[in-house]
Amino acid sequence: MRIQIVYARPEHQEIRWVELGEMACLGDALTASGILEDFPEIDLKTGAVGVSGKVRSLQTPLHEGDRVELYRPRQVDPKHKRRERLKS
Repeated sequence: MRIQIVYARPEHQEIRWVELGEMACLGDALTASGILEDFPEIDLKTGAVGVSGKVRSLQTPLHEGDRVELYRPRQVDPKHKRRERLKS
């Protein structure tokens, strides 16, 4: 099956496609793509991964055409940012 891997960096978006067997999971897709080696700043302990906009575990089974996304940790709490905007 063919899976898309996406990692949005501030300066550009890295997109890769991988071919996997039918019983592959999210962790298999990351390993096969080589993205964790190419971008050492990716830390799965602080960042999250998901499929099509929903956070999932590395053991999540994948299906043909799934989009695996690597999410960077938030730099600013959105609630704090809104409060600061309202003060201005």
